[in-house]
Amino acid sequence: MKKQLFILSQYLLPHHLLSRLAGCVAECRVRWFKNAFTSWFAKRYQVDMSQALVEDLTAYEHFNAFFTRALKDGARPLDQTPGAVLSPADGAVSQLGPIEHGRVFQAKGHSFSVLELLGGDAALAAPFMGGDFATIYLSPKDYHRVHMPLAGTLREMVYVPGRIFSVNQTTAENVPELFARNERVVCLFDTERGPMAVVLVGAMIVASIETVWAGLVTPPKRELKTFRYDEAARAPIHLEKGAELGRFKLGSTAIVLFGPGQVKWAEALTAGTPVQMGQGIALPNA
Repeated sequence: MKKQLFILSQYLLPHHLLSRLAGCVAECRVRWFKNAFTSWFAKRYQVDMSQALVEDLTAYEHFNAFFTRALKDGARPLDQTPGAVLSPADGAVSQLGPIEHGRVFQAKGHSFSVLELLGGDAALAAPFMGGDFATIYLSPKDYHRVHMPLAGTLREMVYVPGRIFSVNQTTAENVPELFARNERVVCLFDTERGPMAVVLVGAMIVASIETVWAGLVTPPKRELKTFRYDEAARAPIHLEKGAELGRFKLGSTAIVLFGPGQVKWAEALTAGTPVQMGQGIALPNA
């Protein structure tokens, strides 16, 4: 009964209003409040601050600065295996595997359309049909910056408006098309393994999504918007393997897509396997 009430609440709650309110709380600079809230959060979710560049919880200007904290040099060594595809984030594997019939497996009989995930553009979705995907869930305690699985040159970014359901295991098992319904930012790169998409999926009380090249991704209206970066008027944006790509302010999920026959996921990875940014999660499919 408790699970059913939680799922019902996901449909009834005013998602965007709650997220705006959470954003205000997360940006609050009142010292006593932000220190108390940050300390409570770190204790509640057992956040390991020993790896943070700034270990002192009270040194952050607001909660969001703590939440998107940088790590010490060397805290996330990159897998040096030639051709290794790196985990884009700390978290746990939600699902990974082949893209079958244009759909990505979500959980317990649920799947979602690659076409819808990428904003409904058939030309963007076509290179990934029959390819492979990995979905990484970032829990509240995790490091919340997202990094490049492979070196790549940015071709396109798409802001896709939507709902912002929670993205925990319960909603994944009970909300159809979850990741193709939530607000998200699609980043498309050209890499040594062909086209690669990294999709940053928003969630309940996620105050915002940022990328290193565009900053806060907030179009004036909540409508689909495409930004092209392969035009002659723009200088190419190239990011090396392991370089920071973007960050979440309060949680969520990163989905990585490759075309057919490009990568082979590590056999040790299954749903629920913990991963860290920089860890090898796949190799080239010889």
